[in-house]
Amino acid sequence: MTRRAQFQAVLAGQTVARTAHFALHRQSLPATEPSELFPAPHGAVDCQPPSNAWIGAMVPKRWARRAVTRNAVRRQVYSLVANRAEQLAGAAHLVRLRSAFAKTDFPSATSVALKAALRAELEQLFDRAKP
Repeated sequence: MTRRAQFQAVLAGQTVARTAHFALHRQSLPATEPSELFPAPHGAVDCQPPSNAWIGAMVPKRWARRAVTRNAVRRQVYSLVANRAEQLAGAAHLVRLRSAFAKTDFPSATSVALKAALRAELEQLFDRAKP
């Protein structure tokens, strides 16, 4: 997902799972034409992803001040989704960071410990969201 309207449409859907730092929102795609909910950008031929799974990551500056941290969170989300494409097919999903990670526990924005904590919590989030 790349457009504001797409993010808003998924946020209007249901929250299917929560953890201490993340929330997962899901919006079912129309069976006939998913491009109704997610139209192709101007000039694009087709906006349908190959796996039929739409994913977005919302990482506000309020909860992750440094761009390095925000990008690390997004990379972890997209990496995890690549392994779970079949679980996410047929719906649009949005992973939203809803609280900050403690700076005392993770002083470096890209530490191995932070990446491991992100990965573990995201795994837990997607496990809770199984239909």
